[in-house]
Amino acid sequence: MNNTVQLFATCLIDTLKPKIGEAVVHVLNHVGTQVEFPLEQTCCGQPAFNAGMRSQARKMAEHTIQVFEKSQNPIIIPSGSCTSMIRHSYLELFSGDETWLHRAQNLAARTYEFTEFLVDILGVEDLDVSFPHKITYHPSCHLLRNLGIDRQPRTLLANIRDAEFIELPHATDCCGFGGVFSADQPEISTAMLNRKIENIISTSAPYVITCDTGCLLNISGGVHRKKLPQKVLHIAEILDNFKT
Repeated sequence: MNNTVQLFATCLIDTLKPKIGEAVVHVLNHVGTQVEFPLEQTCCGQPAFNAGMRSQARKMAEHTIQVFEKSQNPIIIPSGSCTSMIRHSYLELFSGDETWLHRAQNLAARTYEFTEFLVDILGVEDLDVSFPHKITYHPSCHLLRNLGIDRQPRTLLANIRDAEFIELPHATDCCGFGGVFSADQPEISTAMLNRKIENIISTSAPYVITCDTGCLLNISGGVHRKKLPQKVLHIAEILDNFKT
């Protein structure tokens, strides 16, 4: 297998949390994988798609396909929602266009979520990471439900040295972000977030780990507003603590 991959950074990481992208690169480099970053990449089109703006979403999807089909290397995405968009929603978006559907299918076939790629493709389950703290894990909706990815991040977290893993009560409940849902239904979204934070508090874990930056921003924002001490980390950030 070619040891070079392409990184699709996602809008939220590129704009708000670039250190997560850096951590992803560090981890991939650490396991012997070279990382390309196509500079022309933009949004995958998911916000527009979820809002029903299909023509706008299609333009962004076409651009993404054109950018990432210049190379046949695997595409790694540190986000379940964006991975799901490319793998599943692109096929729906181009269902009536045989030419673009074929191109979308080719792209989807070599697109992987970050932890999925590490565990299922590279066979990496233990990065010799040390993190001497209590941690809990929030599984994001797209990652868990749309992609069926749960064992992979849990395996990586279970192999972290010195960490005490505490299961989050009602872990599979949504944090309330849901992309445009949090803007369309702010009261419901806030209620869901408050319930999530109450469950986090009950674990006594000072660190909450997730695989999606949208969930990370939503939960950390709620924690900040409540003046709570918990910190929310992307899984790449905690895996970037390997021994040197």
